[in-house]
Amino acid sequence: MTDLAIQLPEANRRLDAIDRKILTVLQEDASLSVAEIGDRVGLSSTPCWKRIQRLEADGVILRRVALVDQNKIGLGISVFVSVESSDHSEAWLKTFASAVSAMPEVMEFYRMAGDVDYMLRVVVADMASYDVFYKKLISAVPLKNVTSRFAMEKIKSVTALPVPAA
Repeated sequence: MTDLAIQLPEANRRLDAIDRKILTVLQEDASLSVAEIGDRVGLSSTPCWKRIQRLEADGVILRRVALVDQNKIGLGISVFVSVESSDHSEAWLKTFASAVSAMPEVMEFYRMAGDVDYMLRVVVADMASYDVFYKKLISAVPLKNVTSRFAMEKIKSVTALPVPAA
């Protein structure tokens, strides 16, 4: 991209270098005070707060959350579930998406291109819990194939997006 700033189609405005710094700081630690964020990005509190509010209003900042260690709350198993469907109708997808979205074990849910139609990232306490989840999943709508891959070790996991430089 040769443009000096990323165009945001929804808000029809651009992210400047300060906005990018704010996003980087907030992704690292959203619990910082506005004054601390302002110090890190070179702004006083009021203009920093206004930028954060604008980034939220524009939908760039979706929400601020606490990240929880899944193992420390008893959810020690991560499963990547590939789903193939014989039905690709809008009605089927609406039913499937609604059912899967309501399952609290599903952390991420994607419609895919390629040989798999949908991919889910699921967290559960143990194999018995996964079996309960699996039975719920396969009873929600007709499915062609479900393949489960169990993670042995988490090697890298980040939540901060790499904010492109201006």
